[in-house]
This record gives sequence, structure tokens and C-alpha cells, in this order.
Amino acid sequence: MIGYLKGEVLFSDGSETILLTSNGVGHQIYLNSVLVEGSESELYVSHIVKEASEDLYGFSSLRCKKLFELLLKVKNVGPKSAYSLISSLGSEQIINAILLENKAALKKAPGVGERAAAQMILDLAGKITKVKMYTEKNNKVETDISISIIEDSAAPLGLILSEAIMACKELGFVEEKILPVANKLILENKILKPEQLVHLVLREM
Repeated sequence: MIGYLKGEVLFSDGSETILLTSNGVGHQIYLNSVLVEGSESELYVSHIVKEASEDLYGFSSLRCKKLFELLLKVKNVGPKSAYSLISSLGSEQIINAILLENKAALKKAPGVGERAAAQMILDLAGKITKVKMYTEKNNKVETDISISIIEDSAAPLGLILSEAIMACKELGFVEEKILPVANKLILENKILKPEQLVHLVLREM
């Protein structure tokens, strides 16, 4: 299986790229970004083998590749819809939405409705955190995909959320009112510590 390719860009139009590797083979790869023709680029690749075809999907980071492959385990999610989801939202927003069970965030992607969003959360809630162990560092590739990188010093979002809610409850707030506000703030801001989230929640209440 092909997992990584490096070579000269022969063609790129924002949906497909042809990469000429050192062994003289030009690999045609689905890639939702435009690369400079004639330049050298590196891509992580997911190799999808079907009975009648073989397709390559390209990614600028290992985390995006692993997230794509995890999304394929969701019921009724195929390669094209999984790739479209990552291209539309970016890896970090998808991970956060699943961790926080935020269906509205997932539904922002084209073709993702209420049922599909709920299925992703159901199937991946206990698996999504392991995707964070993979690097988000981009290869030498010009990409239009917007990706947020959580600093190494940041605590897991699930822990930040639970500690922030507990602190707010101690201040007399009801969890049912705090939770939707906290979910919204996590998606809109770069939250690194529980006290940061508490401060923002209190400003909203």
C-alpha cells in the first residue's frame, strides 16, 4: 500500500495532482489544493483499493491522513465524502466536534446532515483522540486547507471542558445552560486551560 510520495509536480488543478516519483512513475492523486507545476512536493497518501479501481488521496499532514482513514470506518461514509469533510472543515474542527458531540459543527460541511453527523459521533467518540498523536506538521505542499495546531502544552479539550463546567457549577450555574455556551466557545477560540474557558463562559452568561 502507498502511504507517502515525493516527487515533481507534473500537473495540478485543485482537484487532482500528478506526481512524478524518482522511479519514473507518475501517480495521479486526489488533492484539494493547487501545487506549483515543476516544483518538488511531498504528500502523505491513502491508498484505496476497490474491486474495479485503485485511488490515491493526498494529504499535507499525517494527522489528516489518519483522520481520513478513521472516517472511512463510519457507516455510510465513503472516501469522497470523508475527503470532502476534511477539506471543508480541517482536522482540528472535526476532532473537536466529535469530542464535544457538536453535530452543528459537522453539518457545516457539504452533504453532512443530522443523521450523518450523529453517526460520526456515535462511531468515533471513543476513537478520535488517538488521531491527535499523529503529527500535524505540514509537508512541502501549498494547501488551501485551513488547519489549527494545538500547542503541545495544551490540555486535552475533554478535560478542559469537564473542569470548566465543574468550576462554573461551583459558582452556582446550571450545567444544562453552561454546556452549549462552552461548546461554542471552544470551537470559536483557542482554549488551552480550563480557567480560560471559565472566564469566557462567565462573560457570555
